[in-house]
Order: sequence, then C-alpha cells, then structure tokens
Amino acid sequence: MLFDIFDPKAAPRPIGIDLGTSNSLVACVRDGRAACLLDCDGAALLPSVVHYGPHGRVVVGGDAARLQGEHPEDTVTSVKRFMGRGADDPETRRLSSLRFATPSTPEEARVVRFCVADRVVSPVEVSAEILRTLAARARDELNGVGGVVITVPAYFDDAQRQATKDAARLAGLEVLRLLNEPTAAALAYGLEKKQSGTFAVYDLGGGTFDVTVLRLDDGVFHVLATGGDSARGGDDFDRALAEARVLPALGVADPGPDVRRLALDLARQAKHALTDHAEVEVALPRDGAPALVVTRAELDGLVRPIIERTGAACRRALRDAELSPTELTGVILVGGATRVPAVRAYVRELFGTEPLCDLDPDQVVALGAAAQAELLAGDGAMDDVLLLDVLPLSLGIETMGGVVDKILPRNTTVPAEARSTFTTYADRQTGFELHVVQGERELAADCRSLARFTLRGIPPMPAGMARLEVTFSVDADGLLHVSARELTTGLVQRVEVKPTYGLDDDAVEQMLLAALDHGEDDLAARRLVEERVEGARVAQATRQALAADAALLLPGEQATIDAAMAALVAAIDGDDAGRIHLACEDLQRATHAFAGRRMDAAIAAAISGRQLGDVERSVEGAKGVEAHLAAERS
Repeated sequence: MLFDIFDPKAAPRPIGIDLGTSNSLVACVRDGRAACLLDCDGAALLPSVVHYGPHGRVVVGGDAARLQGEHPEDTVTSVKRFMGRGADDPETRRLSSLRFATPSTPEEARVVRFCVADRVVSPVEVSAEILRTLAARARDELNGVGGVVITVPAYFDDAQRQATKDAARLAGLEVLRLLNEPTAAALAYGLEKKQSGTFAVYDLGGGTFDVTVLRLDDGVFHVLATGGDSARGGDDFDRALAEARVLPALGVADPGPDVRRLALDLARQAKHALTDHAEVEVALPRDGAPALVVTRAELDGLVRPIIERTGAACRRALRDAELSPTELTGVILVGGATRVPAVRAYVRELFGTEPLCDLDPDQVVALGAAAQAELLAGDGAMDDVLLLDVLPLSLGIETMGGVVDKILPRNTTVPAEARSTFTTYADRQTGFELHVVQGERELAADCRSLARFTLRGIPPMPAGMARLEVTFSVDADGLLHVSARELTTGLVQRVEVKPTYGLDDDAVEQMLLAALDHGEDDLAARRLVEERVEGARVAQATRQALAADAALLLPGEQATIDAAMAALVAAIDGDDAGRIHLACEDLQRATHAFAGRRMDAAIAAAISGRQLGDVERSVEGAKGVEAHLAAERS
C-alpha cells in the first residue's frame, strides 16, 4: 500500500482556475512546473454544467451534463455568458432556453436569475458551484488550497469581472487576481517554451473571443493591445449547425426548449467529430430515421461568417500595437474552438503564418493562471517574471456640455492611476455631480455609463474658484475605483464602480468602430460644445458685471458691449464653432477696459482703511494659497 506523505505545516498551495464557458480547469505549480489537476477518472476538464435537483441537490460537471437530456430546464450551461448581465439584456434572452425569474423591482432586474427545480439562482451562484467543485478537487490533491487566480476574457467589463469575484468569494476562495485569459495563455507559453518576441494570442473559447498582442522579453510580459467580443465563441458554431441541419432533420415544426437543447447537443458532437474526419453520421432519436450526414465543408461554410467577425478585432489590436502581421514572432491558439480546422485556416490566412498550437489549447489558460498564482503567492519559484496588462477601453468623466474628459485611455498598462482637476461652472455652486463613462467617443451620450455620484457640502464660491480633483484607480483585476476631492475644503467622496450590465454582443466592437468612423465628426461636435459652454460663461459673467458696476461704464461703452453680446448670443445659437470663438474674443475686447476699472475699484475697496503691513501679509497669504493649489494640480 502506498501512502501520500505531506508536511502538515506546509502552507496551502496557490491555484489557478480557468472558469470557462464550456469547460473549466484547475491547475497548480509543483516542482517548478504548472500542471492541471485531474479528477478521480483522470480527466482535467470539468464541464461547466450545473444541475439543480429537488431538496437542494446540486450536481456539477459530467454527471450534470448527462442529466441535461432528462431535465433541460433544471440544468444550466454556458453560465459564463450571463455573468454581469441584466434580466432585460437582449443577449440574455437570445442565449438560453431556461426559465427566467420575472423581476418584481428595478433592483431585481439588474441581475438575470434562472428558475430551476425548487429555487431561483443567479449566474454568480451557478458559477460558485463550479468553482466550489474545482476547489474541492484541488484540496483532495494538495491537502489545502491557498489563494486563487481566476481567468476572465480580456473584454469582460467591470460588471462581469465583479460577478466573477463574487462567485469566488461565495465558493469560499481568496482571489489573488483576475487574469485576462490571453495573457494567461502567453504566460504559460512563454514559461514553457522560454521564448522571447512579440506574439498575438487568438483565444476562441465556447462563449467568448479575445485577441491580445504582447511582448515577451526576459521574463517581462507586456501587453501592447487587446480586443475581442465577450459574447462570441464555439457555442455559436453549435447553434449555426443545429439551426441549418439538425433541427430540419428532426422534423419538428415548432421545436420547444427540449428539442432545441437536443439539437445543440447533436450539433456539438458533430462539430467535435469533424475535427478529425471529413464527414460524420449523426444518429437521430427517431424510429426509422436515417442518420444525418454532415461534412466538414458544410460546417466550414456555416461557421465562416462567425469566424470572420473575429478578424476586425485582430486587425484593430495590431493597429493599436503599431505592428503588422509580419512583425509577429508567432500566433498562439487558445480555447477549445480553435480545434476546428476552419478556425486554424482562417488564423493562418489572417496573420500569414502557421499558428502555434503545440500546447493543449484547452489547458494552456489554466496553466498560466497557476503560474501567476505561484508568482503572487511570493514563493520565490517564479520571482523573475513580471506581468503587465492593459485596459481594453478608455475611462473618463462627463464635463459641462456632455463632453468626455478621458482620464485613463485604452491600452493603459494596469494597475494604473491618473487624476484630473475640474472647477465649478456657476456661482455659489455647492456640489459636483460626477458621471463616469467608458468608451472612445468624444461625447458622453455616445459612451457607456458606468456610475454617477455627487460630492456635496462645498462652500458657495464664485464660478471657477472651487477645485475638484478626480482620481481614477484601476487595480490589477481591471476594476475601477473613483475618488473625488475638493481641494479648498478637503471633502472626499469615493466609489467602487459596479456597472449593472455587461457589454452586449457587439458593444465593444461597435464602440471602437464608431469612434473610428465618427472621429472627425466627434471632434467637431466636441469643439462646438466647448465653444458654446465657454461663450455662455463669458456672456453670463458680462451680464453680472454690468448689473453690479454699470456706474463704471464710459459714455458709448454700453452700446459697444451690447452689440458684442448680441453677436455672441447669436453665434451660440448657431453651429459654427469658429464664429462663437471669434464672437467671444470680440466681447472680451469690448469689456477689457471696463474689467480693468472694476478690478481697480475692488482693490481700492479692499485696502481702504487698512495698514500697509496688513495688506502685505494678505498678499503673501494669497500667494501661499495659490502655490499650494499649483502644487496640488501638478
């Protein structure tokens, strides 16, 4: 008899988890090498399927997949596609034949929930069951589990990332980091092959697609650009084949959820078989029905439009990295869907090189996660590795007129922090309303809203006197934290941005393409808005000055100012930014002498009856305040 001998005082081992759409894996580093942990049957892959039975019974993995045929409405598959999505999200209804719980309040509508067996569950709870099962496998193998690195698609937004962290916490796991899947794959590949160079990682899984361009150089993994689609993957191949061939062969006029689920299962089996065969026969569950023959050429034709949609993201990532396909050292294939011959052929055609696929595309992400977990645990085995990831989309604040001030541009290396200073627009303004947005367009209305919050309690001051410093901080998991501080009072407001919905099917791609397509129009619109805001500010300040100090006007000066004011108001009502700018300058010239007299009068009133020493001390104090504010702004 053999005994497993271990040190009971040894620290729990860190692990890496690939929480996949179709399958999930857990891995760890032992003896300096990452390896996937196997179940009692010797399998590394755990099907990402959860079945809910009566009386609280939960089944995960292969057994759940086998129960799916008998109890399709109580079995959840591809739950990753629902992470961070709301009940009203159009993609939610398209992706599943499950029964959805009807939300009774707007708060409940923020998260989709499934009606299964005798309960209602959310995607976070379903994912937690998968993570709990993987953690149990690791504990059985390692006799204890420390922190965990969980991989996510690079284009998961804040809501989807936060949902993944919540699922891990619900499963009782300490999350060391959320790691982008393509980066994890490159980490595993770079450590395994000891290569340096510039690589593209083409990651097509069951439900998501990511592409990342990164440079490997002497232990430094620097992501240059990233792109993708958080709702596109191998599951779409199954749907295309099921709808085009399997459902017609089943001969059901109005197929319900059970029949559709059966068609998807048969299509998936055919897809897998066509990886190694030119044609396959699919046995249909009808008495006397002939087998359905499907050829690889048919599958290729059906999935080609889906595959081609990944090309735009790849070309954009290369453009962002300022590289051509010929400058790449290689292209790494990741994800089970890259086993489809049509995918490999398209990648070869797109990049002009034979893709690298000698590491198992199903396991490579989990191996990279394990390597990163070992690094973060600080055990010293991999302390010569540095991993630098990037933001997929720009983050900014809406300013006056609906213009976006981008504080953290996309492809900024994370973790990152940046700040920008704003001021008040109106006199006696006692609060700032902050609108955090994500996207590449110049106007907030064209970007995605992430959060709104208000900083209150600012003492009433003239317009432009208050100073608001807004700080954006993105952690290593890609989650955004925002803080706002009014510099003269020290008031602080902080918020962790948790947007309600995940980006739907085409949101990220459309946001970037729209930014390119409308670039010149957006800049023109931004300039028009900014000139209107500035013109309105100058006009309002002039009206207030005239009302307060009309006695200081010289003969004929009122008529000149009124004419310049009327011209500015007319220009603001128009659509010519240049005309507004010139009219604003004309009004400022017309009021220049009047403004000087107002300043002289204000100074004279301020020093009237005061000693020279008191005035000098006041001036020095004002200089000190201004120096402090300047230092803060720098």
